[in-house]
Amino acid sequence: MGGGIFFLYMDEILDLISGNKTKVKFIPARRENYERYKEFPPFPSIIRGRFNPHEWMKDQNRRMDYYDSIMPVNTASDSEMLKGFPGAAGRIEGKVRILINPEEGDKLEPGEILVATTTNVGWTPIFPKAAAVITDVGAPLSHAAIVAREIGIPAVVGCGNASARLKTGDRVMVDGGQGIVYILE
Repeated sequence: MGGGIFFLYMDEILDLISGNKTKVKFIPARRENYERYKEFPPFPSIIRGRFNPHEWMKDQNRRMDYYDSIMPVNTASDSEMLKGFPGAAGRIEGKVRILINPEEGDKLEPGEILVATTTNVGWTPIFPKAAAVITDVGAPLSHAAIVAREIGIPAVVGCGNASARLKTGDRVMVDGGQGIVYILE
């Protein structure tokens, strides 16, 4: 089965232990569905109302920190800046590198600006290569902000949709003291 047990519900596992293998037939379809969903970026931390990940992905201005199905869609988002919270003071201009998870850390070139949905302790070894950090989720006491202050690089946290609005290679200016990211090109 190769890890197939993880695609069964608890009652189905108990049935399997008792010798009833009828639910094992669901494993291939559940595994396939799991592989499809792994292609998505991390979903928002807070989801209010009905959430359709396929529709959410189509929205270029989607927020990564929360989703509210009854909130009106803001179509006037031609602003050339992102607002978040000041995470670590300083200003720097550079190229963006979007990373989905810390395992992609080898893609970050020294001096690039790390953009992630959120960070945790697993991201810490990547920070010294970054010129600055931008996150979708976070506040002044979040992991990204604290580590950025410790190593002395600017950080803007809690931008909401930075990893969706920006793409690898974009030039930005990070103003960590004001909590603003200016999109230059």
